[in-house]
Amino acid sequence: MAEHNATLEGMERHLGLSTAIALGVGTTVGSGIFTSVGEVAGTAGTPMLTIIAFLLGGLIMIPQNLVYAEYASAYSEDGGQFVYFREAGWPFMAMFFIWSCWWATDPVGIATMTLTVANNIAYFTGWGDMTVRIVGCVLIIFFTWLHMCHKHAGAKWQDFITAVKIVPFLILAIVGLFFIKGGNFGLEIAGSAGASGDIVTALIAGVAATTWSYDGMQTCVTMGGEIKDPEKNMPIALIGTVLVVTLLYVMLTTAAVGMTDINVLSGADAPIATAFEAIMGKTSGTVAALLAVVVVTGSLSSLIMFQARGEMKAAQEGYWWRSWGKIDPKYDSPVVSMLWQSGFALILVFLTTIQDLLGIFTFICLVRNALLFCAWFPLQKKENYKPTFKAPAGALMAILAIVPSAILAYGELGGILSGETPLFSWNPISAGLLVIVSAIPFFFYFKKTNADIIEEAERKRNAAIFGE
Repeated sequence: MAEHNATLEGMERHLGLSTAIALGVGTTVGSGIFTSVGEVAGTAGTPMLTIIAFLLGGLIMIPQNLVYAEYASAYSEDGGQFVYFREAGWPFMAMFFIWSCWWATDPVGIATMTLTVANNIAYFTGWGDMTVRIVGCVLIIFFTWLHMCHKHAGAKWQDFITAVKIVPFLILAIVGLFFIKGGNFGLEIAGSAGASGDIVTALIAGVAATTWSYDGMQTCVTMGGEIKDPEKNMPIALIGTVLVVTLLYVMLTTAAVGMTDINVLSGADAPIATAFEAIMGKTSGTVAALLAVVVVTGSLSSLIMFQARGEMKAAQEGYWWRSWGKIDPKYDSPVVSMLWQSGFALILVFLTTIQDLLGIFTFICLVRNALLFCAWFPLQKKENYKPTFKAPAGALMAILAIVPSAILAYGELGGILSGETPLFSWNPISAGLLVIVSAIPFFFYFKKTNADIIEEAERKRNAAIFGE
């Protein structure tokens, strides 16, 4: 019998365990925490609820990463989540996942990272908005060139920058803990759910706002076809990442809310830099902004490195535009997919704000996550589902992965359901719903236009499973 996770068209397995971990930690510890601390503080309403929101945000990722580890050890292909939906027998969800990545998370993520770097550069340079956006775009172009044309050097760079960026992150968190002012923990944002005593509502909103901060811990599954010894390395990378990131985030959040008035923190464009002004005034804020630039630049590099593999995989199997599935023979990388993704991100950098991007990102991620972990149940019946790692109490872990995402997604719809936010208006949730609905006609378009690719892909998969 042929190997059950054989790919249609793949690249060499050149990434070791260190890079798999660097991808997860390096992507996650980035603009999320440096951007969303203020947003989480604003929705939670009190310092303690802000800390608890980040802690719960990390804890609910543990069952998710355990299920991901099981998926990844069964199907070690590029494309990750696309493959898991496909194998569950849900081709529309496989295509929708990539569709939503394209419109709501992947170029959006790159643009958000770039804008975060720009905001922190502006903090200490005084440059105008247009200047820092241009600098951010130069970074996108550089990292696209690096990971597209020199992928081995790009992998080494990612290992290096992740190791380097964790050091300043720890410095910020540990130093900040020594400058906490106890009185700040008694402050609250007037009118917020937390301040009014509606703890459940405050936590649901706060944990939902941490979604962007914790997204990225499953990064290595998107490059599953390029990870060496994936049956062993993928589970280690996925489980280790969630524990490390949760600890780092809780430490830095505690420092941030303890050093500054939560009302100031919630309204800051660069909340971590603003918090560190409490130590030595503008000087320490400048240092924090510089360190944030280093940290977030590493995450920007990581996103550009891995994200285009999703569209590449979908194209290879007929559920995307054909040309995006091509692997350049010279560079052994998905050049077309990478160029499209970075090009779209460059446009978003000039047309949007972080707040608009985060709103769409959060809702789509929550919906996708809830559906992805539902796939665990049909996958158990698949003949080629032979994971080398099994999530403990698998059904329970799948349910624990589904329920929080479903609850948070429902919470995001609150304004629409209550009528406070008109459905037919420009707002992040309506935009997210539009992304979902728009996937339907394109799914049928791809099925018709690429019927030959879809049929050939299925034939090759059956041959790999049954040895035909």
